[in-house]
Amino acid sequence: MESVLLDTPAGVTARLGWDPKLPEHDRKRLLAKELLSAKLGIEPRGIIVEREKPTTFGHHTQLFATVDGRELPLQIRTVSFRAATITALAEPGVVLGLDLRDAHPDELTLSDMRRHSHLFDESNIPALTAHWTRVQAIRDADGRGTRVRGEHVRLDTNLAKGWIPDRHVRYQLFDLSRDSWVITLAYVPAPVE
Repeated sequence: MESVLLDTPAGVTARLGWDPKLPEHDRKRLLAKELLSAKLGIEPRGIIVEREKPTTFGHHTQLFATVDGRELPLQIRTVSFRAATITALAEPGVVLGLDLRDAHPDELTLSDMRRHSHLFDESNIPALTAHWTRVQAIRDADGRGTRVRGEHVRLDTNLAKGWIPDRHVRYQLFDLSRDSWVITLAYVPAPVE
């Protein structure tokens, strides 16, 4: 699998990997091991990456990692689209969400984005895709996912911050786009102690 390190804010590291022959869950685990190996300075074979057990139907499970039988106090977030996967690693207390889209969406995806977007000019495909990845990243960071309708997410005019009106959290938005992928990271740093 080919992968590249993405430019991320302090406290978060992320890699984009792609391989059409490799199953999504294998891509996620391999990317997590790459990130953890670099962060901890140990060989990837000494890191075990597993998926938590679902608590209810529809629960989106997260990955967790162990070294020598001890769970690492780091969070691992992932998102995949077709043969591409982003895996991000963050310190405890950091809130983050990810979204990954093809820069040239198909008609079904465009229809979905237009239906739930509140942009005035929905014919501008790059703007619509950039807007939608930010909305999705915020929904991912919020944790409620599709229970929050896309049109309820608010973005500032330069698409650098976003929020959901019923919560007091303001997310910083980072464009991590690379090659033919539109990638957004929604991020709240860990509180300073």
